[in-house]
Amino acid sequence: MNGITVDFPLILVGLVFVSGLVWLLDALFLAPGRKRMQSELQRQYPQWASEGSADAGNYQAKIAEKAREPVVVEYARSFFPVLFIVFVLRSFLVEPFQIPSSSMEPTLLVGDYILVNKFTYGIRLPVIRTKVLPLNEPQRGDVMVFFPPHMNDTYFIKRVIGLPGDTVSYRDKQLYLNGEKLVRQPADELALDPRYRIDEELLTDEGHIMQVDTLRPSPDFTVVVKPGHYFMMGDNRDNSSDSRVWGQVPERDIVGKAFAVWMHWATFLSIPSFDRVGVIK
Repeated sequence: MNGITVDFPLILVGLVFVSGLVWLLDALFLAPGRKRMQSELQRQYPQWASEGSADAGNYQAKIAEKAREPVVVEYARSFFPVLFIVFVLRSFLVEPFQIPSSSMEPTLLVGDYILVNKFTYGIRLPVIRTKVLPLNEPQRGDVMVFFPPHMNDTYFIKRVIGLPGDTVSYRDKQLYLNGEKLVRQPADELALDPRYRIDEELLTDEGHIMQVDTLRPSPDFTVVVKPGHYFMMGDNRDNSSDSRVWGQVPERDIVGKAFAVWMHWATFLSIPSFDRVGVIK
């Protein structure tokens, strides 16, 4: 699998809607009746506020029997603000993901926990993904989370290689962009497996690390990026299912820009590490 473990935005939307609806219906139709009953009981037991009195005991017993807030309403009222805040944060600001595959090595490792900026490329409505506020456009070199055209319910993460109108070529494991060969030089980082070679590729002025499998052949290709689409590739060039396999990513399927690693936790039985915390390049 080359994608990111699926979050469940629809479930979150449903929880926010149901808890908010329960709270609202109670406030409009049920709570007023409980308040009237409470006022009536206070008149019936004038010493209801005197601790230890018979009136106070009778009042509390009657409240518990007739005017207590239902448990489902109590939970809805308690959870709705928390769920709503989480919903807003994850839907419009920042969402966490966990990397499940090696397709972005050596930039991102299996078990990295990353943060994705959800508003960099514009504000979108959750679930239906409609953009309501255009902001920035993806740039070459961005590490982007999106839904691939062949799996519209699974998050993928790759690097933006080609923008609309670009001509992307790949020959002898070397990228060419609009006819120009990208500068690539050996990186200081050493590969964990000797069959891999890690280089720094200057897709932008800043550059990024990537790796190739020296023992595995890669097919050559040339493609022109369609309007409103983006050509995506993994940094682990010979072990990545990307636009070379399933095609270009339409703008409507963009989720956000990955910008930081905040934790590494390889397996459930391992100890979480913060050695890899930092900005994603």
